[in-house]
Amino acid sequence: MSRLGPWLDVDLGALVRNARAYARAVGVPLLPMVKANGYGLGAVPVALALDEVNPWGFGVATLTEAETLRRAGIDRPIIAFIPMRPEQVDECLAVDARPVLGSIAALEAWTSRTDRPFHVEIDTGMGRSGFRWHDADALGALRARLPALPGWEGIFTHFSSSDTSAEVTATQWTRFESVLGELPRRPALVHAANSAAGQWGPRYAGNLARPGIFLYGGRAGQLTPEPVAWLQAVVHAVRPIRRGDPVSYGETWRAPEDGEVITLGIGYADGVLRSLSNRGLIGLGVEAFRISGRVTMDMVMVVTPPGRARVGDVATVFGGPIGLDDQADRAETISYELLTAVGHRVARRYGGEP
Repeated sequence: MSRLGPWLDVDLGALVRNARAYARAVGVPLLPMVKANGYGLGAVPVALALDEVNPWGFGVATLTEAETLRRAGIDRPIIAFIPMRPEQVDECLAVDARPVLGSIAALEAWTSRTDRPFHVEIDTGMGRSGFRWHDADALGALRARLPALPGWEGIFTHFSSSDTSAEVTATQWTRFESVLGELPRRPALVHAANSAAGQWGPRYAGNLARPGIFLYGGRAGQLTPEPVAWLQAVVHAVRPIRRGDPVSYGETWRAPEDGEVITLGIGYADGVLRSLSNRGLIGLGVEAFRISGRVTMDMVMVVTPPGRARVGDVATVFGGPIGLDDQADRAETISYELLTAVGHRVARRYGGEP
């Protein structure tokens, strides 16, 4: 088997099945998050596949990401979740994105120019952006303006700990509901549930839910999805190694016994995090072996007993027997980072039936 470089196999059928499973759990329309190039899988193929579940629209982070979807012919609503700065009104209008407004200055900049839809963010504890739930002055100014604004389509908050703390999530929801109760009316769309919040069914769903990592095959609290992505590479060299011989930069690893050193054509430039050095697993056939030595920019080495691999064999970094979340644990990170770290020179291959 001959390939020019590493590749990522993406099962679009599994992606769609994960979306359907999440939709059944929360019972409301979906706003799938396809930011960061569809969590590294390819925003346009992902969005086109997810059209099968009839989502309300799609969520991105930046206006550039919204433009990518529009150029691909995607015409559903798009919300850009990095809060709009006042000087970005024209850019936002040009790509037909719904902005997120988290300040009075941004609200006035948008509504003085257009009646097109917008969403208001309430910060209930994430501490990242939006109107703070306890900022009486800002919320008072917001309440005074909203009744006269026909473009006010939605309001939302973002959970900080739905994958780790039911108590924190419940507290944030209570804060959000308190803010909602003081507003002149409820807009058409109230949303809060991210992937992990789906483990509580419709409790935090409002009337629109925002799944992300669960769609792409990452655990979300108690929700376990189907695998979606397999990061793979070809064996480029198989050579004998003696007991005590070093491998890779810094000689941080030495062979405990005679064997073979397997060299893969993939490295940290392709998404194999350097933190996986000496601890990550690589799948060869039905077996898994620990990465030997430091991950390099373009290559990874694995030392095995003789006869475990040949030049041209396929090795797996995650997917199949090497679970995405398990590999992320070994890197002391999260599945989000493994997926979004997959580099530009890694080919994406799409398959799978919904």
